[in-house]
Amino acid sequence: MSTKKHHSRTRAQESSNAIERMYITMRHLFNRGFYKPMGISGETLRQSLLLLRPEIYGSIGEEKAELEGLLYVIDRLPAGIEECTFINLTSDEGYGNSHFKPIIPEKRRRNCYRIDAEQMNIEITRGRSEIYDILTHLTFLFIESHKISNRVLIDELGATTRDWIKLEKAVLSKKKLTQDEREVAMTHAANILGRTFNELRSVYDEFATTSQPERLLHIVYWLGKLAIEEQIHNNKRTVTFSPVLRERIGHHIHGEIWADSIKATLLKNDLLERPIHIISANMHSVMNTLFVSSVLKPTKPTKDVFEVYESLSKKEDEGLRNKINKEALLRGMIYIKDTSGANIDVQIFDTSKIDISKIDIEVSEKVLKGDKPVILVMDYAFGEQAYETIDELLKPYKNKGKKTHLNVESVSIMGKAGILEGGKGDIMIPSAHIFEGTADNYPFANELKKEDLEDQGVDVYEGSMITVLGTSLQNKDILKFFYNSTWQVIGLEMEGAHYQKAIQAASKVRNSISSDVKVRYAYYASDNPLETGATLASGGLGTSGVRPTYLITRTILKQILN
Repeated sequence: MSTKKHHSRTRAQESSNAIERMYITMRHLFNRGFYKPMGISGETLRQSLLLLRPEIYGSIGEEKAELEGLLYVIDRLPAGIEECTFINLTSDEGYGNSHFKPIIPEKRRRNCYRIDAEQMNIEITRGRSEIYDILTHLTFLFIESHKISNRVLIDELGATTRDWIKLEKAVLSKKKLTQDEREVAMTHAANILGRTFNELRSVYDEFATTSQPERLLHIVYWLGKLAIEEQIHNNKRTVTFSPVLRERIGHHIHGEIWADSIKATLLKNDLLERPIHIISANMHSVMNTLFVSSVLKPTKPTKDVFEVYESLSKKEDEGLRNKINKEALLRGMIYIKDTSGANIDVQIFDTSKIDISKIDIEVSEKVLKGDKPVILVMDYAFGEQAYETIDELLKPYKNKGKKTHLNVESVSIMGKAGILEGGKGDIMIPSAHIFEGTADNYPFANELKKEDLEDQGVDVYEGSMITVLGTSLQNKDILKFFYNSTWQVIGLEMEGAHYQKAIQAASKVRNSISSDVKVRYAYYASDNPLETGATLASGGLGTSGVRPTYLITRTILKQILN
């Protein structure tokens, strides 16, 4: 048998290479200051994305248009971006104090401003990961737009098909479409997209908004229109990066302001020197877990606590949510609405003001008698921003020449992640974070163990997890490689390695906090990208995310209060 090694590259290696190329290209374009996504400067990005064909973007490499991927992207970009030829990425440069109304995308907390008919400004305050996220989505959007123009253009002079003329008429019509007119327009749009009428109908309402019920037709028309302009008149869409953004990126400007305002609040309330437990989570689960029983005890004693949590997550239970919020504010919760631009709100819970006997979690006598802990809950960070925020938060507080080290006893990270074994709603307990594209790895002693969460109606997996550069850049081949290789990865997320890097630096190198700080990481699965139709683009978790979220929250609080 021949011992000669074959040098053919696997699809996973090609994909990994494509991701690396995309990141190098995006950094280069950022430093350059501008580029044209469908011009020569955007070619490497387009080629890499088409080679990669990420699961989330479905049929990006095929002739037919991708609908679920389009919905995923449109939810994360500002409304009206499909009409803009100029997209300007800026830092926080004062647009908030102008007449421009902020446009906040449905699924991403970022301020965007429509400057005029042709220009959209997107404010970047969460670091490089946010830039990568936007550029990847824009590349997808523009590739899709050229699919549309290629299908409707008949000649080089700009003559178009009948389908396009009919769609244009429906979109530009000022009057409300009747059901019949809508279905006629959908038939033409389906033809243009290379999709069936049924496929279009099944996603139509998901695109619709109250102000724009025909939004899907509108998006298809404007994407196609601007692509036609590019092809016929060479009027290329341009993405620019403002000089201030290029100067500020990577300097922790927003993170520093954010952390200082938290420490100033702790000082003002006499909490700065108490034992502090930091939890990165959403803005409801810790508050609900601590206060739900004192609000509900007299009214709903028979319900299983998880059913109560589930009803709290429903839109119609706003009254009960407000009651809990009110009770929390009366009993020692301080809410810090973020104004730094980091887009991370914070809740501080002073446990000395909470009636511990009313919490349905056991609490040790030691905690009741000793220095009562302070629980600081911060909203989710985004990618690299996790390093910036925790790094700044763990630094000593300097005030009037006095330096105070924070008594941080634990840092707990709870978040959503993609799972590679199991399905939506399952729990992952990492033992190490590996940084994608490198062999950088961060092993740690996780205070949360598999047995802490087992046998409670949710499957639990333990193993290493990979911190990816962007969730929208993974394909099945790469994920299978992560899963089957000796790294034995159980899931993927975007912040773990960044958090751990900051915690390790503060506790082991800079000595800003105690070297034996406890860390806890647990994630619940938002999707399984290895299963067809189970990617993030297939929709949210719904109520299936409630049990794992609260199971993790209760376990973290149990450990803190014991």
